[in-house]
Amino acid sequence: MAVIISDSSFEEIVLKSELPVMLDVYTEWCGPCRAIAPYIDQMATDYEGKALIGKVDAEKCPDIAVKYGISSVPTFLFFKGGELVDKELGANKAKITGKLDALL
Repeated sequence: MAVIISDSSFEEIVLKSELPVMLDVYTEWCGPCRAIAPYIDQMATDYEGKALIGKVDAEKCPDIAVKYGISSVPTFLFFKGGELVDKELGANKAKITGKLDALL
């Protein structure tokens, strides 16, 4: 399962992570977000120990959404060394997997 990230846990879990981080920024009502959710959870298992896979509900975590300019969901944010290094809009499995692999 992907790690659920909140506004209050973001810095500790994401920015201080020693592993690369991929965040799935989603909303409960988003169809494409729901469709890709099982794949994101599978990625969390597949990348265990190599990368952290997290999920952020944009409506419950407005600080993160505003800080990173989230205007549509799903949006995937990629962090390495506490810095945002890439961003992908939309639920494209090949693209998000490729971007995460590039950080390893």
